[in-house]
Amino acid sequence: MQQHITDECEVTCGGSEADLVRIKSEMIEEPLIHDIAEWFKVLSDPTRVKIISALMRRELCVHDLSELLEMGQSAVSHQLRYLRNMRMVKRRKVGKTVYYSLDDSHIEEIIQVTLEHLKHK
Repeated sequence: MQQHITDECEVTCGGSEADLVRIKSEMIEEPLIHDIAEWFKVLSDPTRVKIISALMRRELCVHDLSELLEMGQSAVSHQLRYLRNMRMVKRRKVGKTVYYSLDDSHIEEIIQVTLEHLKHK
């Protein structure tokens, strides 16, 4: 049997069942919760964060990214495909060369806000 919040919280808590019902109705919807968690999982890999960091400076081809990261082109391509599937980067083909850039300004904004948070003391 579930106890009411007023039975468990101290008087100073100030919470009420009505507050919890309202908060629950305002929370992010379940499918989006999972999408957000997946999105941040992408950023849990240092190689992918390095790629995003490089692409924050300018559009680059796989060859340039592999030189910057000191990795093989196939490994870089694999990470780029993952980033593309999550709509973090986009590609543009010119002849045989494929150039990658951030999908939109939100990606850079999220990284910048994260950096500010990490530097904040």
